[in-house]
Amino acid sequence: MDCLDPRLLRPPLREGFCAAAARVSSVPIARYQELPLGVPVNAQSLVYPLKSIPSPGETIEVAPGVQWLRMPLPMALNHINVWAIEDGASWTVVDTGMHTPDTVAAWQSAFPGPLGGRPVGRVICTHMHPDHVGMSGWLTRRFDCPLWMTRLEYVTCRMLIADTGREAPADALRFYRAAGWDEQAIEDYKRRFGGFGRRVHALPDSFHRVSDGDEIKIGGRRWRAVIGSGHSPEHLCLHCPELSLLISGDQVLPRITSNVSVFPTEPDADPLADWLASIDSIRQRVPDDVLVLPSHNEPFRGLHARLSQLDTGHMEVLDRLLEALATPKRAIDVFEVMFRRRVGPGLLIFATGESLAHLSHLVHRGRVTRQLDAEGVAWYRAIGCSRPIHP
Repeated sequence: MDCLDPRLLRPPLREGFCAAAARVSSVPIARYQELPLGVPVNAQSLVYPLKSIPSPGETIEVAPGVQWLRMPLPMALNHINVWAIEDGASWTVVDTGMHTPDTVAAWQSAFPGPLGGRPVGRVICTHMHPDHVGMSGWLTRRFDCPLWMTRLEYVTCRMLIADTGREAPADALRFYRAAGWDEQAIEDYKRRFGGFGRRVHALPDSFHRVSDGDEIKIGGRRWRAVIGSGHSPEHLCLHCPELSLLISGDQVLPRITSNVSVFPTEPDADPLADWLASIDSIRQRVPDDVLVLPSHNEPFRGLHARLSQLDTGHMEVLDRLLEALATPKRAIDVFEVMFRRRVGPGLLIFATGESLAHLSHLVHRGRVTRQLDAEGVAWYRAIGCSRPIHP
């Protein structure tokens, strides 16, 4: 990579993210942490057939033998949906919640109550994020049952848990400095690093691998594994043609968009290409008439419309970025173009990762250059004309 004279690239006042955020607005940061961050996407035309949501420890039947539970989360996105599927004399549980006292209490209330005292015979996790896998070890040990998961999700989870208690590596600090973070943001990151494992109960030491296209028999019905990526490396969705259901995890959400980010462990990745390819794959493999059971928000109908909305939303962001990159910018300079809202320090890591995912996609497509200045900060600039990405 070429090194550039920083005087040719810097805006008149170069300032770090935290300083810029304080200058832009005096509104308390907490206001902005109440809402999850995501690329703006139109969510109209979806249908939500269920008129209520389950309280913690309670269930709602969404289809014969399929129970909807909602577990609390200690964050802005304050819930995750998990699913209990009748499987003979036991339950197969899909996703588990984050390992917190509130989630433990919700499970302990559900088992003797609406789940009728039946044991859990199998735990399936869609992917490795703590709100999905966090209670898997607690459940599998309590009921002496196996964890089913894709290989990359299980191994990646083990890797991230191993970071617990470590110091932030030099590669990660270099990565975020290149994105434009100031030293205050770097110090905050160093203090928080290694926190992934604190919300995950000790992971099971073994797992049953699920691969794309596998058919899993649950309660006499076949559920087909549909794998996606971009949000996580090998995300599992489950499609049951007989019940016309799709458990979509975080791969398809109705009211918010899943975070698609570049991380320090793979700084040259193009996860947005994976995400867009997954959208196309799900559209081709899963019919539009399914009831979608997402991990967040409510069950909905309109799968193909939602996939088109997600695709279009990301294409529109890429077009806006190309226009904005007529002049060189760092990753932290494109937040307003990306999200059309202010980003507070509490969301800095998510905003940076998602911005880099879109910038990296444009670099991989040959539409944008990335060059480092003498201080190791990456600047992005559009190449030639700003012909739209979106047809």
